[in-house]
Order: sequence, then structure tokens, then C-alpha cells
Amino acid sequence: MAQMTGILWWRHVRAESSNYLMFDRRGKRVQAGRGLALWFRPLIASVSEVPLDDRALALLIKSSSADHQDVTVQVDVAWRVVDPELLAQRVDFSLELSSGLWKGKPLEKIANRLTEQARQVAADWIGAHTLAQALGSGAAELRVRIAQELQSEGGLDDLGIRIVSVRLANVCADSDVERALQTPARELLQQSADKATFERRALAVERERAIEENELNNRIELARQEEQLVQQQGLNCKRQAQDEADATAIRVRVHAESERVKAEAEAAGIREVETARAEAERARVDIYRDLPQSVLMGLAARELAGNLPDVEHLVISPDTLTPILGRLAERVG
Repeated sequence: MAQMTGILWWRHVRAESSNYLMFDRRGKRVQAGRGLALWFRPLIASVSEVPLDDRALALLIKSSSADHQDVTVQVDVAWRVVDPELLAQRVDFSLELSSGLWKGKPLEKIANRLTEQARQVAADWIGAHTLAQALGSGAAELRVRIAQELQSEGGLDDLGIRIVSVRLANVCADSDVERALQTPARELLQQSADKATFERRALAVERERAIEENELNNRIELARQEEQLVQQQGLNCKRQAQDEADATAIRVRVHAESERVKAEAEAAGIREVETARAEAERARVDIYRDLPQSVLMGLAARELAGNLPDVEHLVISPDTLTPILGRLAERVG
């Protein structure tokens, strides 16, 4: 707002650079422009100030669709003043010369007019469309319709106002109806989620089955290899036992052959010794055969004496000595 100061009966007003200040004296326009600053006498003057910066207006419009459903539209409208002189003629922007504030509420009047025009356009459009159309792709059409209607002839051009932008922040139905409309989509999403979960679980089961099958094949292969190993070990043990048996048989045969040869050698030696002994005995017998009986008796006595144990005392009786002496005397005689 303008800054208003005073000294005695004079007043000084200064507007911001974004505001358009108009100064009238005795009903005639004396000076007008952006960011003006001037002195005046309040008894014969009037001052108006129009803002030139962009203004935002949020509208909440509620109407019924063609199928008798409540539709709520949230619209954000940005506008600005392009002809402050024209706007000041249609809307009172005059200031209190003591405080520098507007005497009325000009911005509220403009906002009310924008709201009523936008509400009428939105209500007509919503009433011509069903709820599904309004909530679907029709939101863009409604935004264009509101912007065209607000800027068209008989709209805001005669006020010196231009619409900067129109944006539909939200188009929604009643909470219960919207919840009902969202149910099919939610069901589809839930079905998609369930399908994805099922596919994920099926894939997990398939992978687990493949893993178990692989493990089973591995166990079968290991069992087959173990069976081959056992068979090979049995063959090895059998071959080793056969080899040991063959070696033992060879050793036995060699030992037996060695014993046989040894026995034959011993038998041959014994036969030779016995033969030699028999020959010697035979030769000795032949020698003894030609000897006289007395010699034989002497040899026998000598042999007997050599085989008898040691005799410490010998007792010869007359009966034993008499025949021996008689025979000895006969041989000597």
C-alpha cells in the first residue's frame, strides 16, 4: 500500500514501484504513473492506487454432473492488471488520505467476479458431462474452457484485467463415490500384485524343485560312483587275495621243492653213508670171519671192556678163573 505522511495541511504519498498511483485535483486527473511520490492538499484532491503485480486466486467449485454426482474442482487462477485506468473506472481503488489504505475492498470485488465467472463455466461444463468424463481426460478441456471464458468479451477485458494462467489443481468426486470408483482400479492393482506374488512364488517353487532335482541327481551320481568304487575295491581285494594266494602257492611249491631236494640230498647222503657203513661192516665181518675164535674172543672182550662202565673193584672167583686158565693153558701147550 501507499505510504501517507503529512505536515500541517499538506499530505505526502509515495507508491511502490509495482503499484499504479493516480492523483486527481477537483475531479480532474493531474498525474498518474508507477511508483509516484507527490505532495497535495487533501481538501481538493483524491488519490487511487492500483496494484500491477500478478495476483493468485484459489477457487473451490462444487457442482453436479450429468449423472447427478457431486464433483469438486479446485482451480488456481493467476491474473494481473493491464489497464489500471480502466480498472479504476470500474472498481473503486481510492485511498483514505489519512492512512493510505483503500476505502473499500477492491481486490475482493475482483476475486468475487472471477470466482462467479469461473464457477458458472465449471458448473455448465460439469453439468454437460458424466462423472467418469469429468474425472477422466475432460479436466484439460475444462481448464481451457475456464481460461477462454474469463478472457473473452464480456468477461474481464472490460475490466482491464488479463488472465495469466489457469490451473486445475484437482478434480474429484464425493469421498464415498471416489472410493467406489477407485475400487475396480484397486482390485486390478491387487490382482496384479497377487499375480506377481503367485508368479514369484511359482518361480521360487520351480527353482526349489530344480535345486532338489539337481541335488537328487547328484546323490544318484554319488551313489553310482560309490557302487563302482565298492565294486572296484572288491575286484582289487579279490585280485590282491588271488595274487597273495598265487604267491603263497609259489612259495609253498618252492619250499616243498626245496625240502624235497633237501630230503633227497639227505636221503642220498644217508644211503651213501649207510652203504659205506655197510661196506665197512661187511669188510670187517669178512676180516673177522677168517680170524681164530680166540682172537675173536679177545676182540669181543676188548669191545666189551670199552663199552662197560668204569669198574672200581673187580672180584674174580675161583670158579670163573679156573675155566679161563684151563683154556689158556691148552692154547699155550
